[in-house]
Amino acid sequence: MSIPGPGGQGLQLTPFRGLRYVAERVGSLAAVTSPPYDVVVRPEGLRELETADPYNIVRLILPQAGTPEARHRKAAETLRRWQADGVLAPDPEPALYVYEQRDGPTVQRGLIGALRLSPREEGIVLPHEDVMPHIVEDRADLMRATAAHLEPLLLAYRGNGNGNGASGNGTSGNGASGNGAAGQGTGGAAQVIERAILREPLLSTTTEDGVDHHLWRVTNPADLVEVSTDLRHHQALIADGHHRWATYLRLREERREPGPWDFGLVLLVDTARYPLRVRAIHRLLRQLAPDEALPAVRHAFRVRTIDGPLPRALETLAEAVETARAEPGAPNAFLLAGDGHFHLLDRPDPELLARTVPDGRPEAWRTLDATVLHHTLLDQLWNVPDTPEHIGYLHDPTAAVEQAERLGGTAVLMHPVREDVVHELARQGVAMPHKSTSFGPKPATGLVLRSLTLG
Repeated sequence: MSIPGPGGQGLQLTPFRGLRYVAERVGSLAAVTSPPYDVVVRPEGLRELETADPYNIVRLILPQAGTPEARHRKAAETLRRWQADGVLAPDPEPALYVYEQRDGPTVQRGLIGALRLSPREEGIVLPHEDVMPHIVEDRADLMRATAAHLEPLLLAYRGNGNGNGASGNGTSGNGASGNGAAGQGTGGAAQVIERAILREPLLSTTTEDGVDHHLWRVTNPADLVEVSTDLRHHQALIADGHHRWATYLRLREERREPGPWDFGLVLLVDTARYPLRVRAIHRLLRQLAPDEALPAVRHAFRVRTIDGPLPRALETLAEAVETARAEPGAPNAFLLAGDGHFHLLDRPDPELLARTVPDGRPEAWRTLDATVLHHTLLDQLWNVPDTPEHIGYLHDPTAAVEQAERLGGTAVLMHPVREDVVHELARQGVAMPHKSTSFGPKPATGLVLRSLTLG
């Protein structure tokens, strides 16, 4: 996505002094990393990360204590102690960081830097989802307490050409399927990245999921100018991290004087070269049992019990969605689990949708699964409030089903949104319901942090 007209400032990615683990002070770099805070499956995943290494980054991004204030204070004290003890140390000079993730044949590369936070009305960074105020408040309190950006959010932009031999996997930024070798990049940022990866990495590690991670520093002034000149012609879509982005903006608005809060830590990926994958985020209805959920929807949806195991059930959900898209009517379908079986909901009552889904939005928004789920199922048929006590958001369908069965609740499994729909709504300034999409691969948390107290 390019900024029209010669006057647009576009993306302004600036170097910063990365705060990084000192390899000699930790068991391994892999043992101190974590998925992003909202992907960690709690409580099992949190406990596993905490025991992996006493310095695992999860102790900063998801500190455990009795109250929110105590949690944030604990994170700040832990961060200060790790720096004082030499567990974390700043790099000697400001830099951009080339970050590579390699999962078998799939490669993703991007630039980590401090992005200038432009005013909302400039449309340089486009959100595509609503946010939940209580999460923004929690992240804001954590950032205030630590005076740090602990994990980068993921931004996607469309560069000027294809990559240099990288394999894509998933859906490209223009909605076309991408699953093969790309060609030669032409943008300045692309060339800087390709030159950087010819050098010895600053760090390398392989995380438990088998993904290889590599990081390179870019400090050469000519390279930094090349990146800046290229990016100023582009805008970006928030692929992952809407709550952190909203937090960046809130904290910047609290301060009158220019300073480090005018920038936010991001990973910027050119999806013309490295297409992102789009996955669904599933819902865990903690206090609604399947034997209550199913009778409440039988008059409004077609409900069928289908065969498992889970991968086959998800294939059936995908087939139902594709079939519905090719037929008249609403294309919505959901998979319910929690009672040892899988139940497919599709063919919603058009009159019910007309009555429960708000008007005044594009048809693409009104027919989103997340829109129908929240406005029709949760609000109207199930009367489930959107609070943490009632709804959990999980990226892993297996974890969603397991937790539903353990709690006696209901897992609502979703089918991914097409990426072209995400981009089109974002360009129109129309926000999707929160937690509508999960773009990836997501950056590992803990490889490089940004302290707002460093020069």
